[in-house]
Amino acid sequence: MSHLEDLLCEYYEWQGYIVRRNVKVGRLQHGGWEGELDIIAYHPKTSDLLHLEPSLDAHPWAKREARFTKKFRAGRKYIFREVLPWLDPATPLAQVAVLATGPGARTKLAGGSVRSIDAVTSEIRAKVAAEGKMASRAISEQFPLLRTIQLVECGYYRRPT
Repeated sequence: MSHLEDLLCEYYEWQGYIVRRNVKVGRLQHGGWEGELDIIAYHPKTSDLLHLEPSLDAHPWAKREARFTKKFRAGRKYIFREVLPWLDPATPLAQVAVLATGPGARTKLAGGSVRSIDAVTSEIRAKVAAEGKMASRAISEQFPLLRTIQLVECGYYRRPT
């Protein structure tokens, strides 16, 4: 698992989502799997359902389109059938490609939305920084990456200079 996947999983779990990661789906009769879904996040209070596929690739958009079409199709096919079978299949599913390169004018990929790593990490940093200093509002130790961001952004007793 990549560092980016770890950070995204921590962030969504910290926000109250139930998170599944690197889920193999669609067992094939001859062995192996049809695909792997990087991150599935479901918020039980809001019913928000996300399928995130982070990637650090530098592929051209045509290759990305083919790759993410396969991943997002597998998500739509198996999330309700195998990953979260208790969910109503009518639950809206947001599929997001988190890419190193900014989307520029491109906001969609293979039917999902595109977010840049910079935009996502900026959102995470802002939410963590809003918690304030660790001495009074420490993020749980089960989220070491978020906790590190909190220490760097807010300090333990006072903001680092």
